[in-house]
Amino acid sequence: MEPLRNALNWFEIPVHDFDRARKFYSHILGYELPEQISGLKKMAFFLFDHSAGAGGAIVHGMEYLPSQRGALIYLNAGEDLSPILDRVEAAGGKIELDKRPITDIPVPGYFAIIYDIDGNRIALHSRT
Repeated sequence: MEPLRNALNWFEIPVHDFDRARKFYSHILGYELPEQISGLKKMAFFLFDHSAGAGGAIVHGMEYLPSQRGALIYLNAGEDLSPILDRVEAAGGKIELDKRPITDIPVPGYFAIIYDIDGNRIALHSRT
């Protein structure tokens, strides 16, 4: 089997209060998440290049329960995650781990870990 283009194909972040969560992510990322209803689920999508990478959404539905345990998702924070990180607490989130290099050599970039407005533990990643 040939290596896949991306290890991640799609992700969904469960939320308790859809409108509140959509406002949180829109505020910290600086863009509106488009929304859609799919059956009994309500979703809002993170913007991404469909031809180049993986995507994801926040999702509200009966089977979706926010959690601080489980998979840790790294959201693309663009060139520098600092402006996004600066908006987390004002939007109702919490910073667990402030911006730091992934390794001692900052070539792969930087990351931070936050809790969103529903208590989900989410990582942010940027090149600088």
